[in-house]
Amino acid sequence: MLSSDNWDWETSEKIIPFSEWKDKFRWVEEPYVSPDGEKIAAIVNQAEGEFSVCVNGRLWQSPYEKIWYLRFAPDGRLTAIVSEMGEWTVAVDGAAWEKKFAYVWNTMFSRDGGHIAVAVQQDMTYGMAVDGVAWEKTYANMTNPLLSVDGKNTAAVVQVEHFGEGDIEAYQAGAYTAAVNGRPWETKFVNVWKMAISPDGDKLAAEVRRDLYDYTIAVNGRPWDDSFGCVWEPVFNPKTAVVVAPVRVEGKWTLAEDGDLIWDRRFFQLWHQRFSPDGTRLAAIVAPKFGKWTVAVDGNPWSITFKDLVTDMVFSPDGSRVAALAKEGWTWKLAIDGKPWKNSFAMAWKPVFSQDGRHLAARVQKNEKYTIAINDRLWAHRCEAAWDPIFNSSGDKILLRTIEDGNYYRRVLPVDAVTD
Repeated sequence: MLSSDNWDWETSEKIIPFSEWKDKFRWVEEPYVSPDGEKIAAIVNQAEGEFSVCVNGRLWQSPYEKIWYLRFAPDGRLTAIVSEMGEWTVAVDGAAWEKKFAYVWNTMFSRDGGHIAVAVQQDMTYGMAVDGVAWEKTYANMTNPLLSVDGKNTAAVVQVEHFGEGDIEAYQAGAYTAAVNGRPWETKFVNVWKMAISPDGDKLAAEVRRDLYDYTIAVNGRPWDDSFGCVWEPVFNPKTAVVVAPVRVEGKWTLAEDGDLIWDRRFFQLWHQRFSPDGTRLAAIVAPKFGKWTVAVDGNPWSITFKDLVTDMVFSPDGSRVAALAKEGWTWKLAIDGKPWKNSFAMAWKPVFSQDGRHLAARVQKNEKYTIAINDRLWAHRCEAAWDPIFNSSGDKILLRTIEDGNYYRRVLPVDAVTD
């Protein structure tokens, strides 16, 4: 993994020409920028059926018939899904995996970027592949592919029993389960949906339906003892590995931990729960009243609510603060600890805290241009494109990655210089 401490935090500005790429190629697709900001890349078309990737103005060595889903891994490697001779695979920094498939999608990375996984289809059956090695067993249907944070385990929802159209009895008997590294659970369910892998990789939790009306959470194939009117996606406590999921009880929603209700308060809706990094605090997006959205922290909702949407909720790294995006009509706002910023935007992206929680920043769009907002103040630059800001470990500098006047800029600025 590229530690941000090893990035260049001293050079105030680096410039890479970008608009001139459009003169070199038939077309240039959406650009992507590396986490450290040192590289800008885009898929380019050179001729009919001939695609490549341009990185800082230089092409990958080998062209491909088609390229899509260009993404930088957390360790800075550049990946893309590529087609050769009608088969698909993953290319990493231009070098394709030896294993090829009929189709590949949904590139995923381990937290440190050391492992790369994709969902694959071969001979009309489905599975997953990690670093070019595919599951030995594949399935007629597969959804919700998942990679553990350490990259050592994969999981997906799979169909293990065949049933024809209209075969209601076979469907209700249970035809779906979860597969871990290609091996299915023994227990079958009517449905299996979103899942989570524990931080140590030993447990897999999934939202399941045992019959038409019985919803619960299953962990390593074993359902909780209690069932509910409905459940949403489970998460693991990062320290204790207990499972927490939203559950519907008597027409309203609350949180359950390993099957036991842990929040006394009930809500019209509750989902997207998140633990603080140390696992001691728990927050969720909730609707205290119908059509009114906010954040609840440890069961206590913010006093402010929003009409349309609350999303992208995050804890600060020290767990002391919570921020989220909120939408009302065509307007987006950032809210932190229950207080909305004064500035509003045409669009905003997931907020980013400094390591000490003192600063909050986000990529935003205003007046058809992109910029960075920090602590409810707007950076003066108006850009054609921008990427999420990144704070250094001490929180006194910020990395800004933008396109302005056709050039890509990598800037390192003191936080005070942006907020003053």
